[in-house]
Amino acid sequence: MKGLKKKRRVQVILLAAVALVISTGLIGYAMRDGINFFRSPTQIVAEPPAETETFRLGGLVEEGSIVRGQGEVVSFNVTDGGETVRVTYAGVLPDLFAENQGMIGTGRYVNGVFEASEILAKHDETYMPREVVDALKEQGVYQEPDGS
Repeated sequence: MKGLKKKRRVQVILLAAVALVISTGLIGYAMRDGINFFRSPTQIVAEPPAETETFRLGGLVEEGSIVRGQGEVVSFNVTDGGETVRVTYAGVLPDLFAENQGMIGTGRYVNGVFEASEILAKHDETYMPREVVDALKEQGVYQEPDGS
């Protein structure tokens, strides 16, 4: 009787381990398109990503770089103080999108231009995404907002 209980216990443990491995694999497979890595303009210029990779680009919108094209197409430059990347976006920009302000875009880097599918802008005067702050600090151009 003791041998049967031990055998059954080993079978249950093996079955649980197999179920855990399968569920982990399925979760990873389901999330593969939902994970977007953040990159600064300096990182993109130094090591350009594959054209098929979707990622997030963040930085400051360069002053005087916003160009409105036909319809809803807008192009502008994003900088982190070290490098600059050209961005194109077809859509309506957020109301708080402006020059010299922080932004994060999701999209792909194709032929030296970041083609954004989504643009996020700051939500108040002092907010800037953490990733953008870190990239600007790395370049030595981040300035603390006034506490007033």
